Amino acid sequence: MAVIPYKTETGSKKEQVARMFDNIARNYDFLNHFLSLGIDILWRKKAVKMLRPEQPKLILDIATGTGDFAIETLALNPDKVIGVDISAGMLEIGKQKIQKKGMIDKIEMQLGDSEKLLFEDNTFDALTVAFGVRNYENLEKGLMDMYRVLKPNGTVVILEFSQPEVFPMKQLYQFYFKFILPLIGKVVSKDNSAYTYLPESVQAFPYGKQFAGILEDIGYRNVTITPLTFGISSIYMAKK
Repeated sequence: MAVIPYKTETGSKKEQVARMFDNIARNYDFLNHFLSLGIDILWRKKAVKMLRPEQPKLILDIATGTGDFAIETLALNPDKVIGVDISAGMLEIGKQKIQKKGMIDKIEMQLGDSEKLLFEDNTFDALTVAFGVRNYENLEKGLMDMYRVLKPNGTVVILEFSQPEVFPMKQLYQFYFKFILPLIGKVVSKDNSAYTYLPESVQAFPYGKQFAGILEDIGYRNVTITPLTFGISSIYMAKK
């Protein structure tokens, strides 16, 4: 059964996720950096560094949100980065951020569905996703469409939450994720469900070797897993 943000309301997971991110868009960046103590910034930098040897010229950042990962990939000196997201609210904040930084000629933000990407087959040198794949309504469908738009020998880099498995980090993480994070998220974002959905969606996500196996079943090759910060999140890297 799909984990959804608003359990008492109707609408598909996709519709609910879009609405949830619209609701929290204004506070999203602050909460992201505050709740992760800024470690999420270091995680993105690490993921981009891993992509450096590939020297991608055209990058698609899926579930781009407010564009943090897309902005980070400019360190690779690509010709163009396209960011796609289903939340118009998040994209609006992202567009303002990109305009302020003077990056409008390098990054293009588009409203779009990660499971039905509006691009030709074999278009992009690299695909990046940060904390987005666990929000897909149909994980396999989304990963297959990503595979379709990636050029042969292109690279995908996915940064996603996983779960620490070693004492005492496992216990601390679960306590923080279940009790502290939803409370702070609720107070700041004024959305009762958004930061309850986060731990639930992480709990339900097939992280580690299980997720790597899904990528391999779809056709991705050379799949690697790099755990970060005691396994709180992981970078998955693969080739088409």
